[in-house]
Amino acid sequence: MAKGKYTHARSLGKKLSTFTLVLITFSILTLILMLLLSLGIVYLPTISDDSSVADLSAFRRKTISESDEGLVEKQKQWTEVLSWEPRAFVYHNFLSKEECEYLISLAKPHMVKSSVVDSKTGKSTESRVRTSSGMFLKRGKDKIIQKIEKRIADFTFIPVENGEGLQVLHYEVGQKYEPHYDYFVDEFNTKNGGQRVATVLMYLSDVEEGGETVFPAAKANFSSVPWWNDLSECARKGLSVKPKMGDALLFWSMRPDATLDPSSLHGGCPVIRGNKWSSTKWMHLEEFKV
Repeated sequence: MAKGKYTHARSLGKKLSTFTLVLITFSILTLILMLLLSLGIVYLPTISDDSSVADLSAFRRKTISESDEGLVEKQKQWTEVLSWEPRAFVYHNFLSKEECEYLISLAKPHMVKSSVVDSKTGKSTESRVRTSSGMFLKRGKDKIIQKIEKRIADFTFIPVENGEGLQVLHYEVGQKYEPHYDYFVDEFNTKNGGQRVATVLMYLSDVEEGGETVFPAAKANFSSVPWWNDLSECARKGLSVKPKMGDALLFWSMRPDATLDPSSLHGGCPVIRGNKWSSTKWMHLEEFKV
């Protein structure tokens, strides 16, 4: 009888030892997690209290670290879901005012009449459908350009080396870009980097009137956007985005199944008052050699 009690006591002692070990391990892991959170090494995702959990535009992402150097102001950045057909998103305050002015100052002395790609030859040619002026900045040109390109890669999850150099564009009153696709339909332009996957269009200036980016083939309720009453006649022909200094528009030319997306048809409405400065980054399926 005494032996049975002894065996039972040993079994109970083992169970208590296991429980104690699990409890100590859990406590240590909890302390480690709290330490990482307090040091800012680990972040928990948060959404605003007045937004639905399914509302992707409620998510906020801090992309500028405290150690960032260069022409970047610390300011609130947030993502707005614009459309799912095409997949289009607006990143508010993507660039600082200083970065916008820096890109304009780099490009201004070298502006030439913009051209389009000939689908039969793959070569650049002048066209009445695009009346702006522009120039290209070499990828990785300087530290500020490198930081902007790295930020684009972080937002899009597309490697820096898959992107073309930044193109800076200037639209004066009356200048425009008729609706077009950014993906290629010829065999020449896909030899370097493959097909264009996505585009980031960064607005370097505000525009007094006109100059909107319009998606005439988008599958959405065009008149539901808050800025509908401020849009030009051209912009009301589709889903449109008003230029705002520092904002960046990301849209995808290919669907998740790797097919070309015709709903990505887009254009630049004529500027009615003021000037429009923007910068475009095209990104490819594979490495784009410069």
